[in-house]
Amino acid sequence: MKITRLPSNDSTNGWSRILARRRPHPALSGQVKADWIVLGAGYAGLAAARRLAWLRPNQSIALIDAGEIGENASGRNSGFAVDLPHNVGSSLAELNGSRRFMRLARAAIAQMDEAVRIHQIECDWSADGKYHTAVSPRGAGEILRPFEAELKALGEPYEWVEGEALRRRLGSPHFTAAVYTPGGRLMNPAALTRGLGDSLPENVRVLECSPVTRFDNQGGICLDTPGGQLRAPRMILAANGFSEQFGFYPRRFMHLVALASITRPLNRAERTDFGVERPWGLTPANAFVGITMRYTNDHRIVIRQGLDYCPSQRFGIEAQLAVKARHKSLFDARFPMLTDVGMEHSWAGFVCLSRNSAPGFGRVAQNVWSAVCQNAMGVTKGIFSGMLAADMATGQNNPLIADMESLGTPSLLPPRPFLDIGVRARFQWELWRNRHEA
Repeated sequence: MKITRLPSNDSTNGWSRILARRRPHPALSGQVKADWIVLGAGYAGLAAARRLAWLRPNQSIALIDAGEIGENASGRNSGFAVDLPHNVGSSLAELNGSRRFMRLARAAIAQMDEAVRIHQIECDWSADGKYHTAVSPRGAGEILRPFEAELKALGEPYEWVEGEALRRRLGSPHFTAAVYTPGGRLMNPAALTRGLGDSLPENVRVLECSPVTRFDNQGGICLDTPGGQLRAPRMILAANGFSEQFGFYPRRFMHLVALASITRPLNRAERTDFGVERPWGLTPANAFVGITMRYTNDHRIVIRQGLDYCPSQRFGIEAQLAVKARHKSLFDARFPMLTDVGMEHSWAGFVCLSRNSAPGFGRVAQNVWSAVCQNAMGVTKGIFSGMLAADMATGQNNPLIADMESLGTPSLLPPRPFLDIGVRARFQWELWRNRHEA
């Protein structure tokens, strides 16, 4: 099977551009054989490779990626490891579903806590939780109050913050109220993925900058790249939205582009005007019109705003320049005391969603298991899906596999162009209906 669409690195990722340069692992060259292939070095692939190496210490694992670790979608997100569903329902079934998700997410966070500590991964990993915020009183009433009630039903710790207290914590008067939950983690996602990739066990061979141009599964896995050929009897597929190229999950995934910018570091005088001491992360009550933001340990502010339908998985540089200007305007409206602070970098990252928010997890061929489609919560969902795909592939009796399977499987999408028309119409409706949260 010929692969016709490949990831493309435009070298704009702000998270990696503020880091020191890194030398990638060598690309695939010549004929290479392994006991296992893990295809894709995002969070799912990194977790699957690490878990396989631990479960099968005497076997060889080849982790292959089209680009450099940290430059793909996993290194371009907002840097949240979320331990709770953003918005959950109040029925018993929905609450039980939330508890299953929390078990999975917290298992992933515990694994990352340990990896960051043991391998001394410098990625600004911090246990600062997150604020789920509303701009308008309507948004607070319709989204945050039900969220508060559901957290009470789940027995989860939280704090309701509003008014002047919220302004002091976030440094902005823009928000009406927030629900703060302490269980999540914040990080530089490019630094985290780099660190996870560079600290894998010795029986994992990492092959970067090795785009797969042909896939064959007759008598075992065979992957062709411009530099060579990789063979193994078994594979874990962790290529997320690109997994369709390998014949799996046809017409199951929607591709969106999320747009982000990061400022230069605030100087001492600006930090005094800002008046915030602790790093923070906030997610909006409505993801279509609201803004996801971070205040980092090195005194930068990150804005992610703009979610567009992008089936081509391509977003041009000229469009990103327009995004940079828009983000600067949004930044000035939220932080009027910092209008001299500019956006240092702007970038795009691609998101893979299913219609019913279900992941692409499980056995998809006799010798292929998948951990794809994280539905915009890639850090925790990617880590636990990769871990559990490795457990399933090696026959481990892990009770969390049942929790994972309870999340369902991706439902079929309408054919294009009907899908395109429907998604774009839904976006416009959401933007208009939730304009009070802009």
